[in-house]
Amino acid sequence: MSASFKYRRVLLKCSGEALMGPTPYGIDFETVDRIAKEVKSVQSLGAEVCLVIGGGNIFRGVAGATQGMQRASADYMGMLATTINALAVQHALERHNVDTRVQSAIRMDTVCEPYIRRRAIRHLEKGRVVIFAAGTGNPFFTTDTAAALRAAEMGCDALLKGTQVDGVYTDDPKKNPAATRYERVSYHDVLAKDLKVMDAAAISVARENKIPILVFSLHEPGGFAKVLTGEGRCTVVEGE
Repeated sequence: MSASFKYRRVLLKCSGEALMGPTPYGIDFETVDRIAKEVKSVQSLGAEVCLVIGGGNIFRGVAGATQGMQRASADYMGMLATTINALAVQHALERHNVDTRVQSAIRMDTVCEPYIRRRAIRHLEKGRVVIFAAGTGNPFFTTDTAAALRAAEMGCDALLKGTQVDGVYTDDPKKNPAATRYERVSYHDVLAKDLKVMDAAAISVARENKIPILVFSLHEPGGFAKVLTGEGRCTVVEGE
């Protein structure tokens, strides 16, 4: 283990949209390959890494529900979309010789392992990257909540959320140039100010388990490793 790492075991949460790259939907494999290299750079230095990936690039449950589909059915479709993304990222990681396991909250034994907490922890201890698919396995919960839940179950030192911007801002920096970035913000303020870091359930799980949330840009080369060493540009969500 590199002594410079501030966090030993981490969970990286990225949206399905992060896999789209310049394309309007679906998976851009060049972008997936770049993300895989970021994960490898951290894992090869000795950090234990697990991932949760959204499914919004393929199907979003809430959007389906607004089209008249029953919310539970739409959410299950979204869970299947996260599994497609997980398999794509697994393929990219293994192309770079990173030992990887996909564990799904919905049993799909032909394509991946079922989620078993102790087995997942053992994979991490052996230096494998674990990708958690299908959210929590239950409708009405987001992949943000799944990420916070898995981070707690794995005993992670931090939950990292890779986004399109380099932290949490007072407003959308792409729409409002006057928006300012927080260096640190409390869980309470994230909820009270509706800062859109993660949904309320995810923030509550992280808060109860004292897991700091680090929000950083997934598009900065080497940004993942820099954040883990405490040198990267990010916003840290922690404290009451």
